[in-house]
Amino acid sequence: MKNLYLLSISLFSAATLNYFSFTPAAKAQTTSRNNNSLSSTETKQKPEQDQVMVSEVVIEGVEEELKQKISKVIQVQAGQTITRDRLEQDINAIFAIGNFANVRVIPKDTPLGVKITFVVEPNPTLRRVTVKGSNVVPQKVIDKSFSQQYGKIINFREFQKGVKNLNQWYQDNGYVLAQTIAPPSFNSDGSVTLAVAEGIIEDIKIQFINEEGKEKDAEGKPIKGRTQKYVITREMQLKPGQVFKREVAQKDLQRIASLGIFNDLNLKFNPGKDPQKVVLVVNLREGKNISLTPTGGFSSRSGLFASGNFQAQNIGGRNQKFGTNVEVSRRDLTFDVNFSDPWIAGDPYRTSYKVGAFRKRSFSQIFDGGETDVELPNGDNPRVFRTGGNIIFRRPLSKNVFEKSDWVASAGLKYQKIAIRDSDGNLNAKDELGNDLSFSGDGEDDLFSIPLALVRDKRNNPLRPTKGSFLSLSSEQSIPIGDGNILSNKLRGNYSFYVPTHLTKFTKGCRNSKSNSKTDKCPQAFAFNLQAGTVLGDLPPYEAFSLGGLNSVRGFAEGDLGSARSFVQASAEYRFPVLSFLGGTVFFDAATDLGSSSSVVGNPGGARDKSGSGFGYGAGLRIQSPLGPVRLDYGFNNDGESRIQFGLGERF
Repeated sequence: MKNLYLLSISLFSAATLNYFSFTPAAKAQTTSRNNNSLSSTETKQKPEQDQVMVSEVVIEGVEEELKQKISKVIQVQAGQTITRDRLEQDINAIFAIGNFANVRVIPKDTPLGVKITFVVEPNPTLRRVTVKGSNVVPQKVIDKSFSQQYGKIINFREFQKGVKNLNQWYQDNGYVLAQTIAPPSFNSDGSVTLAVAEGIIEDIKIQFINEEGKEKDAEGKPIKGRTQKYVITREMQLKPGQVFKREVAQKDLQRIASLGIFNDLNLKFNPGKDPQKVVLVVNLREGKNISLTPTGGFSSRSGLFASGNFQAQNIGGRNQKFGTNVEVSRRDLTFDVNFSDPWIAGDPYRTSYKVGAFRKRSFSQIFDGGETDVELPNGDNPRVFRTGGNIIFRRPLSKNVFEKSDWVASAGLKYQKIAIRDSDGNLNAKDELGNDLSFSGDGEDDLFSIPLALVRDKRNNPLRPTKGSFLSLSSEQSIPIGDGNILSNKLRGNYSFYVPTHLTKFTKGCRNSKSNSKTDKCPQAFAFNLQAGTVLGDLPPYEAFSLGGLNSVRGFAEGDLGSARSFVQASAEYRFPVLSFLGGTVFFDAATDLGSSSSVVGNPGGARDKSGSGFGYGAGLRIQSPLGPVRLDYGFNNDGESRIQFGLGERF
């Protein structure tokens, strides 16, 4: 319709100018110099336009308010002369007001000059605006953008402001590719239709690049990647047919990056076959997928040893992982082999699994610590050997696999062959006091179990939480098969919560009042933890709960406080930043075995005079590192003893 308006200007301007050119009676009187004294130079220049005397100016077709607007912008006035150029400027000025669909000029000869009548046709009253091609913008947003104009005569200039508001809504909501693609369509009934291209994704393509960021090699051949396409696209919430949204794309890239198999990735856009759509291209540079670390040395536990760690990721291009850690010594062979798939192909719920086989050797805290040393009959310390395997399935309990799930469940099957041995590998059934070291009484047990767990994580930061909570519940049901015929259920609960505070102001982020409400600028909090557990049924001594130590009651050595069938443990901390990389904490821990130590086979806690209950308190430092806080705690216990303890990660 706008083209029609412009055409109307041309037609009516031409008619008016012709009238002025060929109506002698309307011409103003001119001097003889103007009529007869033109020089040869003047005749080569643009002819001087005729001027006519205006006797009256009339505006028709609109109400008084719009008449006043027109009167303010036109130059023609009664009693003055006018040229065709000035009249054309007036017509353009009227259109520039923005309220008019058509402007005509009707000149009429009168005895006093020419009467100029502007016949104007106003735009219709704006009733409704709709958007053609929209998939994401609600009608209420459209109406809000033009609400101040509804019920009023359409003004093109004001209407453009509404279009600008609508475009701003697209940008503010992340639809950065959205744009109008044609002039508005104005209808006589007051409705207006806007045509937009919102940035619909026509297709998603995966493009691998080399170290130089190029898509082709030196021979001009496309770079081929190992990773299968579905491994990448299943991490993307954006799909063909959807409108591109910046925030969704950023989260998609973060999930792809978290796979850990790409060194670089970015997005770019190519034109689609449909000019209103785009092809989304994901550029990826793969990293190395194999690492081997051989080591060796000498230790008092193993003597001379050699070990190696091998890790392979993105096996078969499916992001599956395989890892093994092997240690060989004169006395023994230990290993830990595992294979994992972080998302089973075709599963809609992001179910993962991990399969492992192991042979491990450790000094059990159950058979260590306390006021009295109890050793093997040969004076050696007992070692617990665990040989077996397991498979664990894990699934987030959320319908939306693209959002972090508060609840995560896991279930599996586990088998262990337990053997109590000395440093020479000899089997030992009892300690020097004659207490059983295994449930079967012969030094070896078979332990089949079904581990189940449910975790809810609502912390704001898993490495350095300052608000939120964490809850874990677990059950490990053993099946009475094999040596020992063990039937039991090991239950455990762990709950932590965090309360942000701003008591100290050592760092700039804590001193700045504007950032005090932001825990990332001032990571300071009161932290509380409560744990409890019990074993129902048969309880081999090496499966008892160990109390005391860095991850239990600080100020006690590892396992010094108790070896329990049941326990309750609580901790409280105040955590605060000192420098950007350094934090401090004060803490209080307490735990009790609820008098259950004597019900453990062989009573390892009672035999070693472990108190079973106690508390510890102290202060510590937290040094921030890429792997999380490095812990240094100095604790005192209720017996008056103190010790420095090191660890990685927060206590809870």
